[in-house]
Amino acid sequence: MGRNVLVSSLQNASFSIIFQIICRCITFAINAFIVRNVGREVLGITNVRLLLLESTLLFLSKEAIIRSALSSRHNKQCSWAQLVNQLWITVPVCFTLAIPCLYIWLNWLSPVDAIYSEQYRFGSFAIAFACIIEMTAEAPIFVGQVFCFVKLKVILDTGHIFIRSFIFILIVLLNKDVTIYAFGIAQITSACTIIVGNYAFYHFYIPRLLQYRKELKKVDDKYVLRERYGQHYENMDDFPFVSIKQMLPGVLPNSNSIFNSDLQTLVLSFAKQGILKQVLTEGEKYVMSVSPVLTFSEQATYDVVNNMGSLAARFIFRPIEDSSYFYFTQTIARDTALAEQKREMVQEASYVLAYVMKTVTSIGLLAFVFAQSYSGTVLLLYGGADFVEGGLPEQLLRWHSLAIVLLAPNGITEGYMFATNTSKQIDTYNYYMAFFSVTFLLLSYQLTNWFGPVGFILANCCNMSFRISYSVFYINKHFRSVGMVPLRKSLPGPMYLSVLIICGIVCKISEAYFCERSILCHLLIGAVCTGLSVGTWSFENRELLRTGLARYRTRKQSLTPTAETTTGN
Repeated sequence: MGRNVLVSSLQNASFSIIFQIICRCITFAINAFIVRNVGREVLGITNVRLLLLESTLLFLSKEAIIRSALSSRHNKQCSWAQLVNQLWITVPVCFTLAIPCLYIWLNWLSPVDAIYSEQYRFGSFAIAFACIIEMTAEAPIFVGQVFCFVKLKVILDTGHIFIRSFIFILIVLLNKDVTIYAFGIAQITSACTIIVGNYAFYHFYIPRLLQYRKELKKVDDKYVLRERYGQHYENMDDFPFVSIKQMLPGVLPNSNSIFNSDLQTLVLSFAKQGILKQVLTEGEKYVMSVSPVLTFSEQATYDVVNNMGSLAARFIFRPIEDSSYFYFTQTIARDTALAEQKREMVQEASYVLAYVMKTVTSIGLLAFVFAQSYSGTVLLLYGGADFVEGGLPEQLLRWHSLAIVLLAPNGITEGYMFATNTSKQIDTYNYYMAFFSVTFLLLSYQLTNWFGPVGFILANCCNMSFRISYSVFYINKHFRSVGMVPLRKSLPGPMYLSVLIICGIVCKISEAYFCERSILCHLLIGAVCTGLSVGTWSFENRELLRTGLARYRTRKQSLTPTAETTTGN
């Protein structure tokens, strides 16, 4: 097998980022469409309650099985027939889980208004049915992942998102009173798109691959056939299927047992982790659904604001965190004390940690300051006057900006900790994480009863504060042996903070004077103040910027081939 898995992984990561951006833009557009044309209560039913049912069924049905199957690919005792059989277990598992989940969603959770009850019932059954039939495509999806069909995955994922969105919007435009019906129908249609798309690809691919193999035996030179067939048929000697029917359970020839015992054990291990992961990932939505305190309108408002506030985390902080984590793993050894490592490397890591912390903290403070004056304006432009009526969305976004301030350093400090922790320290932190997670759920429930939707944000701030405190304690202890305190230099400078405070005051005055008279003037003042703040930070950290630019140029020159290497002399 000559496929380049590393290149495939990088392509997959790149396409995933692009796909996430596309999905986020489409979701934002659809949410704005629903808010402006249908109402927030319907958005709460679809985006919180029904999508929570979908994520619960999909994650619990396939996450552990897919992860274990990928981990077992290099196990010679596990055959492809056993893998296919294992992947098809997702169908009965999803069906089995759907029965209690539907009962809970229809009878135990807070009820919907009578005018939406029939639509909600249909939507719940439609989501369950869509999840069950979608599981029938797991075998070809897994095959595409193993054999590096990255473009296939991107095309089909993007296609089903667009088809689902098109059908949903088309039905709603025809009749706004059937929005939840439209949501369920769109989900079933998108699931069918995934199934048809994956099986159709292999229906055409497999015969052509078999023809390629026959001609390759005659020609014995794959480069001759590349122009006719392309590169998708090369290095596929280990592709086990000669018919699309062999992707069904029990069809592929199998001399072993139906299932692999090692694979089953691995599935159980991943399932235990998966349940906790699902609770942590969707904890807020579970609390929303169980707690009768929040109406669906408030749930929808929180969901929209939370998605808007998470943009900074997804598109700014996440790339910085990933790059920093990779740097720290390559610079600091896990199982060796800092005093025993190269002094210059430890010193450099200390500087990098401090400057990255300063950068992300500065970005978080910038978002916090300007959110106090522009939350209402942004939400007005996004959802219209009816959406911001009452002031709850604006209040939520302002509080969410506080979470962004904590989110910024949390990712970097945890990234350094995970990059330098020993396996024993990671196990220890898992226990703390379990404690933090349980505390978060309890705080979410209690604070929501006290403060409404703001309680979720406050609980999240408390959770991140606990995690930051633990990470900071670890970092200070870690660098103590070499006499360094990198986090002492991680706070923004006084000049930047002073300008930020002045700009915040100016923007609040602008909000009070211009917001109702001229939104454009208010936005222009904000743009000028933002530029002034960024310029001040750049001036105050000019040495850091010069160093970073110099290193970027050096790296770029080192990656550029010279004339001699290009010509081969």
